[in-house]
Amino acid sequence: MASNSKRNSSSSWTTKQNKLFENSLALYDRDTPERWQNIAKAVVGKSPDEVERHYKILIEDLKHIEDGKVPLPKYRSTGASKCYRYEQER
Repeated sequence: MASNSKRNSSSSWTTKQNKLFENSLALYDRDTPERWQNIAKAVVGKSPDEVERHYKILIEDLKHIEDGKVPLPKYRSTGASKCYRYEQER
């Protein structure tokens, strides 16, 4: 994942700001003129530099995940498999 120093140099992001950021990325693709300015307008309290830096950290994190450098979480089994077995036994 991105280094802690890189993460700490950026201000913290709320869940709401992250959602606004994600929605804005869908609206303003890389070919959009003044992309970071437009996204910053949508994400209250963030500057164009902050949203661009946040994007770069996101891309770096995704690369680490795709490269297998981040272990997948161990999920607990859900009741769905139990229901399937129950149906098979009937």
